[in-house]
Amino acid sequence: MQVWPGQPYPLGATYDGAGTNFAVFSEVAERVELCLLEDDGSETAVELRENDAFVRHAYLPGVMPGQRYGFRVHGPYDPRAGHRCNSSKLLLDPYAKAMSGAIDWDEAVYGYRFGQPDSRNNLDSAPHTMTSVVVNPYFDWGNDRPPNPAYHHTVIYEAHVKGLTMLHPDLPREIRGTYAALAHPAVIDHLVELGVTTLELMPVHQFVHDHRLVDEGLANYWGYNTIGFFAPHGAYSSLGDRGQQVQEFKTAVKALHEADMEVILDVVYNHTAEGSHLGPTLSFRGLDNGSYYRLAEDARYYEDTTGTGNSLLMRSPHVLQLIMDSLRYWVTEMHVDGFRFDLAATLARQFHEVDRLSSFFDLVQQDPVVSQVKLIAEPWDVGQGGYQVGNFPPLWTEWNGKYRDTVRDLWRGEPATLAEFGSRLTGSSDLYQGDGRRPLASINFVTCHDGFTLRDLVSYNDKHNEDNGEGNRDGEGFNRSWNCGAEGGTDDEEIMALRTRQMRNFIATLMLSQGVPMLSHGDEFARTQHGNNNAYCQDNELSWVPWPKEDEEDTLAAEIHEFTRKMVWLRRDHPVLRRRRFFHGRPVAGTHDDLSDISWFTPEGEEMTEQDWQAAQARALTVFLNGNAISEPDSRGGRVTDDSFLMMFNAHYEPLEFVVPVDHGREWRFVVDTARPKGAAGDDTAKVRAGDRLPVTDRSVVVLQRPA
Repeated sequence: MQVWPGQPYPLGATYDGAGTNFAVFSEVAERVELCLLEDDGSETAVELRENDAFVRHAYLPGVMPGQRYGFRVHGPYDPRAGHRCNSSKLLLDPYAKAMSGAIDWDEAVYGYRFGQPDSRNNLDSAPHTMTSVVVNPYFDWGNDRPPNPAYHHTVIYEAHVKGLTMLHPDLPREIRGTYAALAHPAVIDHLVELGVTTLELMPVHQFVHDHRLVDEGLANYWGYNTIGFFAPHGAYSSLGDRGQQVQEFKTAVKALHEADMEVILDVVYNHTAEGSHLGPTLSFRGLDNGSYYRLAEDARYYEDTTGTGNSLLMRSPHVLQLIMDSLRYWVTEMHVDGFRFDLAATLARQFHEVDRLSSFFDLVQQDPVVSQVKLIAEPWDVGQGGYQVGNFPPLWTEWNGKYRDTVRDLWRGEPATLAEFGSRLTGSSDLYQGDGRRPLASINFVTCHDGFTLRDLVSYNDKHNEDNGEGNRDGEGFNRSWNCGAEGGTDDEEIMALRTRQMRNFIATLMLSQGVPMLSHGDEFARTQHGNNNAYCQDNELSWVPWPKEDEEDTLAAEIHEFTRKMVWLRRDHPVLRRRRFFHGRPVAGTHDDLSDISWFTPEGEEMTEQDWQAAQARALTVFLNGNAISEPDSRGGRVTDDSFLMMFNAHYEPLEFVVPVDHGREWRFVVDTARPKGAAGDDTAKVRAGDRLPVTDRSVVVLQRPA
């Protein structure tokens, strides 16, 4: 076999049409072997003799796409000093563009167990672990362009590749649960009709199923256990895992882009699947443990702010390079449009504390590729000081956990929530205005993959996670949920009607709030997980979206679906519901009326006072949005105007009469009433006039509209 010196950059395996360049970093290694694997189990080892800046490299002519490979690192094995090299372990390439196979947990993949070297430590792991794969980078993107909807036009739909598509009746069985299913017209048409602009995919980086879960017949379904930051998860490919997953993922992105829908990835750069000091040696640990991981004072152990056993070392230049190279790769080569960063507070821990000025954010800010896509933080982790909602740099948007909590509290009847609800409804200026950000920094959500579904939020007071095998100890115990009078399923028609109304209330509130709304997949069909609020290990029908059949048009699923679609399009059609800037609370110069851009009223139609806001039992208010005062120029240099709206929120446990405020419009029409069947407003020709008294059902929302 010919072996040429090759190049130290780019890292990983790079095919150029005639052969493949291999490059891997390890500062601690004494010797590194590249191992080429054949289907018969044989292995050809090639020592990487070239070494530039601790990058070992070689070019092998004739090595083609589909070739499986790994590395064996010869170096110190001294856990007390933080070193865990072991040439018995066939290691995955951190820069592998595809990975093949799965881990056989019954065999030798561990490196250090229970404080002592594993008794199987020197057994060859090659037959029992995953392998890296050389991929063909060439793909016909045609005229593909990023849809790039502005944030104020964005509606995010969080989905799981398998969970969204596994039960879809119109998909061929052989592609269900795969990237190919995402590209199918049946899925794309649903998202387009719903009004979604942005598909946010739960982890598709190659991940590993935990040993404990496999032993218990479960799986790491959600995928927050990454081992390959460049490789699309092989099990989501309908064609194979020898590089086909790359082509299939690209095909899905291209099809979604053709439908004018962008793709955002949920990424997990805070830890890896190698877990704690008791975990397996798969890649980073065996290459250079101390360069990749945050080690404790006793270097045998890891510091962990993620709850997974380890945290990546965010002050290491090689970790930072890995993350930035990965992000750029997914944008430039895979054409994704942005990222949602799991447990993003860990990325800001350059040392121990969370630091918004850490090196990671500096690198993102100046990067000409990554800085131009959507960047969404999950602004917390499980470490001390990890709750950082509102504290990320101006380039970033954030999952607004305070929005979720406040909206849930209002609709379950918690006292003294009205003032904070007003802030959350209008874009959370208390969190984002101080550093120059806008309402669009707030990613608003009521539910997501983690926690109750929308239907379970109104059906359960307590979590029911027994199927997870942890004695119901896992999952959040405080969900801010309310079962409306019965725990779980019920035949009580009044309770069922209230639950349906509450679901409409949450959907309506989400779409009437300033900021960027995010829906969780299946909530538009009133999907239930039967009270399981931590279904991370349930790769089955409990977690999969139950698509309604065409002959089930009168079901709850069809009703909630239609209401969700209506509310999404109401928001998309009206700029006043998705402003780019915060409200001023006063008239806007240059408009043709002298009304404030926003006004707040009690149910009696009187302007809210400080005492009204702070009243412990106050759970109702009217909000006026002035469509003539959007305060933004249009594309032709004029001023954007819109219809005006009155939004009446009654979270009280009894019906109330709302007085239509005077001097804010003489005549209005109903557009939403969550207390009516399907949330319809009734007779669209019926008019409401200033000073009229409207009965508003307990726990409901009424929206009135006045043409511009």
